[in-house]
Amino acid sequence: MQKLPPLSLYVHFPWCVSKCPYCDFNSHSLRGDLPADAYINALIADLDIAAVDVIGRTVATIFFGGGTPSLFAPKQLERLLNAVQAKFLLADDAEITLEANPGAIEHAAFADYRAIGINRLSLGVQSLDDAKLQALGRIHSAADARAAFTQARAAGFSNINLDFMYALPGQNVLQASADIEQALELQPEHISHYHLTLEPNTVFYARPPALPDEELATEIQLMSAERLEQAGYKNYEISAWGKSGYQCRHNLNYWRYGDYLGVGAGAHAKLTVAPDKRWREVRVAHPRQYQQQMQMKAGATTRIAISDADAQFEFMMNRLRLSEGFSRQDYESATGLAASSLNSGLEQAFGRSLLEELDDGRICPTALGWRFLDDLQGIFLPNSPD
Repeated sequence: MQKLPPLSLYVHFPWCVSKCPYCDFNSHSLRGDLPADAYINALIADLDIAAVDVIGRTVATIFFGGGTPSLFAPKQLERLLNAVQAKFLLADDAEITLEANPGAIEHAAFADYRAIGINRLSLGVQSLDDAKLQALGRIHSAADARAAFTQARAAGFSNINLDFMYALPGQNVLQASADIEQALELQPEHISHYHLTLEPNTVFYARPPALPDEELATEIQLMSAERLEQAGYKNYEISAWGKSGYQCRHNLNYWRYGDYLGVGAGAHAKLTVAPDKRWREVRVAHPRQYQQQMQMKAGATTRIAISDADAQFEFMMNRLRLSEGFSRQDYESATGLAASSLNSGLEQAFGRSLLEELDDGRICPTALGWRFLDDLQGIFLPNSPD
């Protein structure tokens, strides 16, 4: 019988102080008081429903994402964590991450978040250039970001990620280099380094700012990669850099095509229940409707079966983001499909020098494959032409 994949839990908090013009996540600007207790009640009701499908399985990681989870007080998140521990088997060494924005948190609360069991912090810094932060619509300053990091360290957090973006409006190589150098001065354990993209249904998509062209963006990316590697960070995922031992275990489970529960407004889940049976779930997106449905115990989920063709593509879409690549056994264990089902796509990717097979049998993206990752992933789309 197929061994079930590792299991993670994602909890979505859909409010922000203000909506950033580049953000296409399910987040809403906070108007009036935060309905904190009511939303925590809805999440706990959602956990009751979700627990039925994973009886006996251990939750290895928890991620509080958003939106801005740090708008919720430590005592409110403690009530939620207590509910998780009451309803699920939680690993003794579980990684528990909280996303926080430097401009939307009382810094004195960092110690309280650490005290309730949160052991990893992800700060949405994006840049340490005040002009660039203003162009991105961020509500914090570079000084706010440095202060938040310092206070998090003082509160006992020894595993901190900093989110940064590059190819920002009007950004040149010198400005991008300064951002990287200032990030390294803080010495975080992990840096997420994302290319700013214009996503549909965002302000930036409707009214695009002047962004670096592809050649300049590539120059910035290559410069940043070289400097991060020199500083001892490993590029283990296309946008993720970690010091040794500090890879994000929660995100690794996504990228390795593990299972995850998702609770909260608009949250997604993916579960394997048998070698030939897996499904994806999506919660209703609007916070008010989500809370109403959970209050009535009516459920808030659309469940969709994942076909074999979709499982193949989803596995490849995620695993090709990792520098470690994958083995044919990894593919069979995660999907329940025969490795031979990949042969056509692999042959095409090898022929275009987008993938390589190492001596130990691992199949990894080449430097060219990572540079043109969308093209590489597209080879494995269902019904993709050869």
